[in-house]
Amino acid sequence: MSTHPDHDAARESLCTWSRRMVRDGLVVGTSGNLSVRTGDMIAVTPSGVDYETMAPGDVVLVDGAGSVVDGSRAPTSELALHLAAHARPGTAAVVHTHSPAAVAMSLLRDDVPPVHYQIAMFGGSVRVAGYAPFGSDELVANAMAALGDGTAVVMGNHGTLVLGEQLGAAYDGARQLEWLCDVWLRARAVGEPRLLSPEQISEALARFAAQKQKVRATAPRPGTR
Repeated sequence: MSTHPDHDAARESLCTWSRRMVRDGLVVGTSGNLSVRTGDMIAVTPSGVDYETMAPGDVVLVDGAGSVVDGSRAPTSELALHLAAHARPGTAAVVHTHSPAAVAMSLLRDDVPPVHYQIAMFGGSVRVAGYAPFGSDELVANAMAALGDGTAVVMGNHGTLVLGEQLGAAYDGARQLEWLCDVWLRARAVGEPRLLSPEQISEALARFAAQKQKVRATAPRPGTR
């Protein structure tokens, strides 16, 4: 087994976030999966392992082509989906959930309704990809096409896929996406929700961009205190 400290940290983080994914209700049983880049490899959750008992040694390391470099278990059945996502520039972590509100929403719409300005964190819109069997090439093609230049997509009758520069950021995106879908479902159950206009979304996008710029400007530089 690899003892490279970076790989060990990646394996530990996948265990931590996988268990949180269960506690937050984003998956049931062994559904869903996570991955994070570590050096020139990708750490991915194994197939069919209970997240509550999953240990760092169960996490699998693969190369960019998906070949297992280290680990005794089989990688997630959605490995091809993760590899396609990691091939996107700027992606270092991928979170795939089976969150109920997002799945329910995907049965009714072709995109996530703009019920709240928080959708701006995904660039202003999140599309729903057409259904395809899990682990299939068709699923990967549909998801990547619907993802476009964004960082999140809902896979119809299946779940969500969220990309990030860090695992925590990708996970936060998955939770926010589930929340957006849940808000719409609650409102739609009792009436016709009022959605934000394109102009209001554009304003939110501008504010998000300004906020991000401000955070970067005030962040400590490496080697400073």
